[in-house]
Amino acid sequence: MQIRVHISVQLQTMALFLVWTTMGFSLSAPPVVLGPAAYDLENYDDSDTWDLNTYGETDDFNDMDEEVGTLARPPAVTQPPALVPPEDYVEEVTLPPRPTKSLVPSTIDFHGPGLFGPDTGLGMPSCLLCVCISGSVYCDDSDLTQIPLLPKETTHFYARFNKITEVRATDFINLNQLKRIDLSGNQIRKVNKDAFRSLLQLQDLMLADNNIHVHPELPATLKHIDVRNNQLRSSGMHPEAFKEMKELQFLYLSNNKLDYIPVPLPESLRVLHLQIKNNSCYSPH
Repeated sequence: MQIRVHISVQLQTMALFLVWTTMGFSLSAPPVVLGPAAYDLENYDDSDTWDLNTYGETDDFNDMDEEVGTLARPPAVTQPPALVPPEDYVEEVTLPPRPTKSLVPSTIDFHGPGLFGPDTGLGMPSCLLCVCISGSVYCDDSDLTQIPLLPKETTHFYARFNKITEVRATDFINLNQLKRIDLSGNQIRKVNKDAFRSLLQLQDLMLADNNIHVHPELPATLKHIDVRNNQLRSSGMHPEAFKEMKELQFLYLSNNKLDYIPVPLPESLRVLHLQIKNNSCYSPH
């Protein structure tokens, strides 16, 4: 009877092992060979059956070889030796040639526009010496002794209270957009006869408080003429100086040395000032 039990237990063990193998289960520790009595039904789940002190001693882990690789050190970088020039070393450097100042004196270009307006007689662009704003050039009280060259787009020019002594024929050349010129409060004694005649857009001409003796020829487009406080004489004026000025509205001739004024005067005239200090003024007609 005992032999049948042992055979039955062994068969059960083998069947269980086959089931485990078929299902893919395996134990992490090696199997323990036990005697047939260890699987007795009376002590099947008894913990004394397992000898924990000898569990796993049958495994030989020495047969397992493991290769451990190491990285080689990078090759050492060697710095090139520093270059030390010899004591008697001299480096040659070629310098650019120095600019030489032109021996030819600078000339004034009456036609060149320039970056800030044409160059003035003082060697400076007029829009640096004066103030240029949207076609208007302001040179008041700037110690000018002559009229500077102006940008071609100038429409209004103010040079009051300076030391200008003469208005030349070239001062306003090619300034076809000029509408107003104010040279009041200078020291002008001479005005070229052609200084203003070609300015076909000119409307206002202010020459008060100067020393002008001869009245220049003027364009017929003028609306406002102010030559007060000068040294004008009747002999220095054209007999019909204002006849063709169909748009003239304001004419100021006060405090000059006039014996009479040219006639006829245009019907458009609204204001005429003829006050004098020590002389009488009359019209021959």
